[in-house]
Amino acid sequence: MPIKIISRNQAADMMVSRGDQFVRIPNPSYVYPPYEICPIAPALKEFNTTPLAAVMDMDGTTTTTETLCIHALEHAVRKAMGSGGPDWQGLDPDRDYPHVIGNSTTKHVEYLADTYGSAFEPEAIGSAFLDAARWTLGNSRDEQRRQQVRVNAQQFGASDIVADHGDAGGKTNRPFSITGREHQVQACIDIYYQRYHEILAAIERNDRTFLDEIPGVDPDRPLIEPMPGVAVTLSLLKGDLGEDAGKLAGVADPDNKFGEPGKSAQILAGLGRFFAEHPVKLALVTSSIRYEAEVVMKEVFHVIRDEIETWPVSEAVKARLRKRFDEPALCYDAFVTASDSSEIRLKPFRDLYSIALQQTGVQPEDFDSVIGFEDSQSGTVAIRAAGIGRCIAVPFSETSGHSFDAASFVAEGGLPEVLLAHSFFVSGLMRNHI
Repeated sequence: MPIKIISRNQAADMMVSRGDQFVRIPNPSYVYPPYEICPIAPALKEFNTTPLAAVMDMDGTTTTTETLCIHALEHAVRKAMGSGGPDWQGLDPDRDYPHVIGNSTTKHVEYLADTYGSAFEPEAIGSAFLDAARWTLGNSRDEQRRQQVRVNAQQFGASDIVADHGDAGGKTNRPFSITGREHQVQACIDIYYQRYHEILAAIERNDRTFLDEIPGVDPDRPLIEPMPGVAVTLSLLKGDLGEDAGKLAGVADPDNKFGEPGKSAQILAGLGRFFAEHPVKLALVTSSIRYEAEVVMKEVFHVIRDEIETWPVSEAVKARLRKRFDEPALCYDAFVTASDSSEIRLKPFRDLYSIALQQTGVQPEDFDSVIGFEDSQSGTVAIRAAGIGRCIAVPFSETSGHSFDAASFVAEGGLPEVLLAHSFFVSGLMRNHI
């Protein structure tokens, strides 16, 4: 279809022809127009054709990293508040979490600036930005982050006191303030990323002394883990379990929430046989930048490999799984991050999921053979806007207050519910595998 300027009426006619449901998505404050209107795919649930692909969010759907993201956001707000930071109670789960999980970092920080900005101290933000900038320039492994810090320092008039490689340059002691909403938002984004990347660096070097000081961290558990049911689900969908899937009922549902063990074993065995014959393409889709996703998933796969060694499956199956989870590239057919797009086109926009569909090789006429999993409102909107009608919300504690109007189904019990209570929505296709 060629580029063409059209009238309002023509635009309305074209939009109406695209479907019955649309979504209004607000743009970042510096983007024209203020919002965009997108058609969303008709809602689907049960598969009528063989599944071709599954696309899954990372933070909160595949991994437990949302807690770290929230900590880093609270750190940025406290730094911006200066003297008032230590007395701030932190984010309110009911009021704040729906606005700071699942969207782009820019949208998260814009919300925080609008909500708590009246308590921000310009000099405190300036001081915190300088500390964050120097750490980033000297320690960050992400060049895009380093470049953004340089750009922001120039815009803030701080180039003379922020130098490359983390060294203080020029007049290191002159007072420095950051005023104005847009500049304060950009500074807080840099402060957030610095804290998050500092934590990731500590994870990479296994610095438990540093990590155990983070509020809410259990020193007896890995800092980042797969969400419940993730390891079993990924193993199933890639066709690696076969009949042995039935032996994992106690792993997928240790508390028997979704049925008695014998029935659950029968369901999983059937799914194992089905997906052994029909393995699907897998895509990880995250609004985190690539460096973050690589560190997080490396840690998650390490935990999964340890978990697999305890599974009551054959040695042949374990050998396949050890290879599958050796690294993300051996499990995922597409690994899509914010680094593949732009900050202004992350979830709830469709772009990341559209990239995932292209990388998995699924054509538009087959989008009804795809299933998507998300734990946030923005993520479910992005899936439907990308043309995937089978959009399953898997909320957890931090996203339980989100609106999931865009989801075609809400699985409050997460992936274990999807597997055991709904047979991954393929029960109509499994007659030869029961």
